Amino acid sequence: MIRVIIVDDEPAARRTLRECCAQQTDFELIGEYGDTRSALEAIRATPPDLLFLDIQLDATSGMELARALDPAKLPMIVFVTAYDQYALEAFELSATDYLLKPFDEERFAKTLARVRHRWETEGAAEREGALHSVLTRLGVRATNDARTRLLAEIGSRLCMLDVASVEIAEADRNYVKLTVGRQSYHARSTLQQAEKALESQPMLRISRSCLVNVNYVHEVSRTPRGDYIFVLKGGATVSSSEGYRETVREYLGRLRVSPA
Repeated sequence: MIRVIIVDDEPAARRTLRECCAQQTDFELIGEYGDTRSALEAIRATPPDLLFLDIQLDATSGMELARALDPAKLPMIVFVTAYDQYALEAFELSATDYLLKPFDEERFAKTLARVRHRWETEGAAEREGALHSVLTRLGVRATNDARTRLLAEIGSRLCMLDVASVEIAEADRNYVKLTVGRQSYHARSTLQQAEKALESQPMLRISRSCLVNVNYVHEVSRTPRGDYIFVLKGGATVSSSEGYRETVREYLGRLRVSPA
């Protein structure tokens, strides 16, 4: 039997998945949860074989929950999402499956075929590699309508910043430098913490120490060695690193206008 847990904050979505799973004689639903905290506790206590995981949950994204799972006990993961086409293309390129809401019986049947194939052929190491591939390719985080604010310093003053105004976030020793137009602010934080705080924005990681808000990218060029130079609307310029060159190239490639 394939033990299944469903994590989605929409009751209707959980019900749909529950009813679909109930029709499968080799599936055993061992839990369903609408928030990440309860879900993570349950998964750690009784690891499932298969996890249906919504990308957009409560305060924490489904991808953050996936990152928190024990690699040694990593289940097969099917992301359930209303995410845009760029993300779906990224999922297609990886070994981890996805379901786009709303999905029909034919699409669910295809997912089941992939799940059963992986159940028979993959181990935890392969699933960990597939998950890492998805999370790496999704350098741009899922967006939502939340408009939060951040407290940051400029000189001796503390300022409240709208996260939607942040163009760049860069690691700067024990701080994160936040660029808003021509102004630079500092927050005592790690870049990872800042990335989470800015998850409502389409932040693209272009290096280990830099995130750019693609809403503010005005111009992109390449260096002779192949790295990318981003010019933001406020005038700031940042460059990608070699380690993120392929991620940036693939993302920009999806933005090109292709002939019909």
